[in-house]
Amino acid sequence: MPSEHHTSDDEHRLRQLGYTQELARSMSGFANFAVSFSIVSILSGCLTLYGFGLNTGGPALITWGWPVVGLMTLCVALSMAEICSSYPTAGGLYYWAAKLARRNGAAASWFTGYFNFMGQVAVTAGVDFGAAFFTNAFLDLQWGYAATTGHTMVLFAVILLLHGLLNTRGVKLVALLNTVSVWWHVAGVTVIVGALVLLPSEHASASFVFTEFVNNTGFSSGFYVAMLGLLLAQYTLTGYDASAHMTEETRDAARSGPKGIVNSVLVSLVAGWVLLLGLTFAITNYEGVTGTSTGVPPAQIFLDAVGPTGAKLLLLIVIGAQFFCGMASVTANSRMIYAFSRDGALPGSRIWHRINPRTQTPTAAVWLATGGAFVLGAQNLWNATAYAAVTSISVIGLYIAYVVPVFLRLRQGDAFERGPWHLGRWSKLIGSVAVGWTALISVLFMLPTVSPVTAANFNYTPVAVAVVLGFAGIWWLVSARHWFTGPKVTAEDEPADRASALENR
Repeated sequence: MPSEHHTSDDEHRLRQLGYTQELARSMSGFANFAVSFSIVSILSGCLTLYGFGLNTGGPALITWGWPVVGLMTLCVALSMAEICSSYPTAGGLYYWAAKLARRNGAAASWFTGYFNFMGQVAVTAGVDFGAAFFTNAFLDLQWGYAATTGHTMVLFAVILLLHGLLNTRGVKLVALLNTVSVWWHVAGVTVIVGALVLLPSEHASASFVFTEFVNNTGFSSGFYVAMLGLLLAQYTLTGYDASAHMTEETRDAARSGPKGIVNSVLVSLVAGWVLLLGLTFAITNYEGVTGTSTGVPPAQIFLDAVGPTGAKLLLLIVIGAQFFCGMASVTANSRMIYAFSRDGALPGSRIWHRINPRTQTPTAAVWLATGGAFVLGAQNLWNATAYAAVTSISVIGLYIAYVVPVFLRLRQGDAFERGPWHLGRWSKLIGSVAVGWTALISVLFMLPTVSPVTAANFNYTPVAVAVVLGFAGIWWLVSARHWFTGPKVTAEDEPADRASALENR
């Protein structure tokens, strides 16, 4: 179908949902998929938390945790994709919650939006801090720029600044870079795994990779440690809601958005397992890898497997992928901020939802996304387990926001109005699995990750969640419940179902 026809249909559907087209609708379906795939970024998530995995479950959990978490994540993605097809708007999750709630839709929208906001900021912080870790490791190997906390913080700030600048240049540049990112990731995984398979003189045994369980956490319960070890896979497989947030800039959004969500998880699931197996088979000195001076265990694996020159080249591939990932994360985060502010839900909303008339991008929202990520990542200056906490915050924040609309959709049953992409009779089963899995990991990743618990290693995830929930809850009770009615309508021809929903609140 011609793109003009798609655009006309997309704008018509957006107007039915209550919004006038403001953002530039220039992204293809592949570009939409590329944003989510870039944020999932197996070369970012898998490798930045690989050291955590080595100490929390070891090779066995790294190897088997990935497909288990992947299948559960796919259920969440499928359930979200079905809803995205019905409501392709930049607001995504919080808009869906408002439309699907039988009552108190405004409250469901409000709290979903704040959990999504928290998760998006935490993902950006986690990705760019991981990129700073790996960049510092490369600079240490190449020029002796020591891998210290201060140096890493400087690199973290520079990377966030670059991502902010790129995202203010317009969606076409972002779409181009995300397309490059897809091929960079595919080629990068191929090169890294190929080098680790072909070049080393020796490899770890299959029994080591598939059965070796390691517990360096201080906890006595192997089961508890194994559950904690699932964070590596679960953190990596986040951020695919980006395809929903980009639907107002995507052609044929009711189909392209859902496909982007699901395909980004499917491709990452396969490629990520290949990457983890290749990396784990290349371990020949476990103590040396976990105790590396660079603070980046994959860098030590590269050094042991292919030597200094090869290790630096592989690190550059990883750093490039992480840079693309962080850039896409800022893109998705800024669109969520733009949409949430468009509906008046964030402090200073008038600022954050402004559109740059030249680039048609929400420039102020971009800088809020990067600034919030820096504040969250700065906790690393005084907390040894800060990075694990940031990743836990991202998982909990995003997955709660993911599953609230899914739960509300399940309650609607056959009353749910399907879009052109749906799950048919499998919807209830897949949605129920998604809700149950999210409930489990939301509790799991708030628990301590090392023992004994001290002020320096305390998992502050519950604190961060409580602060955001407390702020949103108090503001809702004191003020917002009197004026926040859910997503605001900006189009002239307000749909009847939307008007009815407002009247019933």
